Amino acid sequence: MVLLHVKQSEDSQFLCELTVNTPVPDAIKELVAINNLRHRLHRLKLEGEELAKYGPAKPLEEQGIDEYQENVVKGEHYLMDPTGRRTGNACAPEAAKTLLKTLADGEQAGHKSQADRKVPLTLAKLEEALDNIRGGVMIAYPVGLPEWDLVRQALEGKEELAGSSHAADDMDPETTTLWFAGKQMLLQNKLSDHVGRHEKSKVVVKLQRKGQGAPGREPPVDAETQKAMMAFYHKKQEEQKRLMEDQYEDYTNSVWANPKALKSHFSGVGNVKIR
Repeated sequence: MVLLHVKQSEDSQFLCELTVNTPVPDAIKELVAINNLRHRLHRLKLEGEELAKYGPAKPLEEQGIDEYQENVVKGEHYLMDPTGRRTGNACAPEAAKTLLKTLADGEQAGHKSQADRKVPLTLAKLEEALDNIRGGVMIAYPVGLPEWDLVRQALEGKEELAGSSHAADDMDPETTTLWFAGKQMLLQNKLSDHVGRHEKSKVVVKLQRKGQGAPGREPPVDAETQKAMMAFYHKKQEEQKRLMEDQYEDYTNSVWANPKALKSHFSGVGNVKIR
């Protein structure tokens, strides 16, 4: 199995294992599915935390701060949503803890830290995390969520991302290209035609939408190494600056540079300092 390091950016990357005999279109489909599910779990965590704290969402036409609305129904665990998007009727605290745990575990399953720990992702693993979140939501809200709630839409895969800050998260396998070493992988080829036939290799690849051209090249050093190099360079520069200043000024403290040295020598007065 060749290890593909899909690196969109420093904050968006993951590992995936595929055989070198995998056709490029199948590889694109697999990588896009994993990429989309990772972002979906992240969006679920953001909205799910609001759900656990403030309850189900209100219909769009009824959204507003409860303090300024009439006939507000307040349940046992009511907590007003400061944004006015949710009813405030949260679930029981114990159920909320269960829901929050499944949300945190779900996001962690697809987090970029998995790549740092060299853990490859699979669709089965991410779908299991999604099912756990679905179970947490059912425990917290047994009667279900309204169809306009973003958590329900995410669980059912019916999100409308157009116009939102997450519009660029998801990719379409039909309009996505796969790049390696600055070159686009051809759809009629297999992975082995581009990355070689060695199954135990690791390569960095990138997903790119058609028409966007080649993705940016990887920097020669990572961000942490670059910071350390810049700090070292700055320190050496400051040391060099101090040395240059000493070179021009230190001679003034020398005995031979004192215009009154001869007079002090014969008068017997020398090295007199006034505090």
